[in-house]
Amino acid sequence: MDLQTATFANGCFWCTEAIFKRLKGVTSVMAGYTGGERKNPNYYQVVTGVSGHAEAIQLMFDPSIISYQHLVEIFFATHNPTTLNQQDYDVGTQYRSAIFYHDANQKQVAEKVKTELEKSGKYDKPIITEIVPFDEFYEAEKHHQDFYDNNKSVPYCQIIIDPKIKKLLEKFGKDVKEEYK
Repeated sequence: MDLQTATFANGCFWCTEAIFKRLKGVTSVMAGYTGGERKNPNYYQVVTGVSGHAEAIQLMFDPSIISYQHLVEIFFATHNPTTLNQQDYDVGTQYRSAIFYHDANQKQVAEKVKTELEKSGKYDKPIITEIVPFDEFYEAEKHHQDFYDNNKSVPYCQIIIDPKIKKLLEKFGKDVKEEYK
C-alpha cells in the first residue's frame, strides 16, 4: 500500500477528524497543530492564538481508494470556506480554513478545486481558504484524539459535529466506511 499524507485545517479539529476518519481509503487521522511559529505548542497556546498555529488534522490515505482531489472536495463541502478565522461558534486564527500541501501536485489540485468552486457561484462571498506549504505538524494532546467518537453526548458534539456528519452521509455516503453508516 502506497499511502500519502494530507493536512487540513477547517475549524475545530474535533469536527475535521470526525469527518475524515469516516472515509474509505483514509487509514489514520491525527488531530494537531500546524501553520504557526511556536515549536511543540500545547492546546492552550493554540486556542489563545499566541502560537500562530491552526487546529488541524493530518491524515494518511490510499490514493487507489480515494484521491487527494476528492479529499479536497470533501474538505470544502464540510465547512464554510468564506468565513475568515471562524467556523460556527469557534472564532480566531486557530480556526482558519487552510490546506497545507505536501508537494507541487497537492498544491495544483487544491488551487484547481478552489478556483472551480469560486467560478461555480456556490458562495456569495469569496473563498478565503489559504493554500500554503506544509511545514511541521504537532500532535494534539491524547484527549483530543478521537474526541467525537469518545464524547458524542457532549453538547458541542451534538450541536456542531452531528450536523456535519449528517451532511457528510447525505453528500458523500458512498465514500463513507460501512461501520460509520
